[in-house]
Amino acid sequence: MPGKLQTWPAWPEFVQGKGAQSGDPDFLECKKAIIAEYGEQALRASWIQVCQDLESITSEISSKKSDMIPEFAIEKILKYGFTTDEKARLKSVGSFVVRGVVPESEARSHYQNLRQYVDKNRSRIDGWPKESPSMLLLYNSPTQIAIRTHSNHLRLQRKMNELWHDESGETSPEPLLYSDGVRDRPPKQAFLGLGPHIDAGSLCRWADPTYRKAYASIFAGNPRSHDAYDLYIRQSADQYLFPGIAHSTVFRSFQGWTALTRASAGEGAIMLYPNVSTAIAYVLLRPFFAPPESEDDIMDATKWTFDAESSFFPGTFKPQSQLLSRTSHPHLRLESCLVHIPTLKPGDTVWWHTDVRRAIHFCFMILTCP
Repeated sequence: MPGKLQTWPAWPEFVQGKGAQSGDPDFLECKKAIIAEYGEQALRASWIQVCQDLESITSEISSKKSDMIPEFAIEKILKYGFTTDEKARLKSVGSFVVRGVVPESEARSHYQNLRQYVDKNRSRIDGWPKESPSMLLLYNSPTQIAIRTHSNHLRLQRKMNELWHDESGETSPEPLLYSDGVRDRPPKQAFLGLGPHIDAGSLCRWADPTYRKAYASIFAGNPRSHDAYDLYIRQSADQYLFPGIAHSTVFRSFQGWTALTRASAGEGAIMLYPNVSTAIAYVLLRPFFAPPESEDDIMDATKWTFDAESSFFPGTFKPQSQLLSRTSHPHLRLESCLVHIPTLKPGDTVWWHTDVRRAIHFCFMILTCP
């Protein structure tokens, strides 16, 4: 099974003292607000616990690599749902593949129709990169609408949404149609991809009082109690507090891709970090601690210094998704633990929780979200 990256791309590293955060008071203000509410002792306890837990988590990921990502057949899910053990595994890993959501022959036909549609409307479709667009700002082509409304997709997304819970009773697992774009990269086209990142906002996770309350147990010194599938508070979080093109105005329980061509390691696959709760806890706690001076002590969480005064939030820029790097988030061991998904055939799908970290090398897919 494919595993980690063999060569780390030229993705940015985030180092204290470099960036546009120092002149923005919002960064330090939300840090001080969290410290005032929860206290240094609780934050430090969580930091030590999370870094300790990451030792075993990253060891498992680096050993199992892509085998960490569960795979299911659509027929099984629609007929029987997920077993108790499968639900526990899915909730921990936060990402999985569902095969045959769209029959393969139908998916191949959709791809040909999509290519014809793009060719006929090329002058009206913007994309990125400008010189050879492969990430198309195309949202409602006949192909996209047909896939979003496919009965298997809608039934699957309902099953996925049932992994979440809400004691208020105000939410429903019924999926809403979400319009997202198209990725279609010709073979061998140079593309740096997108570095490790998390969607659903960046600074707003700390700055919005409701959003950060969804992570209260992490800040309060009890990171293992965090429930990443609790909608009670999360449904009201403002992930668009700081507007930006990278941010969605609506909550997405999972994000997903539907493959219309084969996608495999080095051929057009997304890379995922197969853990939800502990990894997001680490990202949230990271701005409160400064690394030791000696490189030899970097992985020893007890050697990190509590930082209540700086405005440095590594990889956090208001209009962008939350970014990560090897230098700024060393305990995640991104180089070993950001793994390729299993090979996809046309009609297969891959899904990841809204707090899961991911990166993109090369893409040939349509995006779909519950």
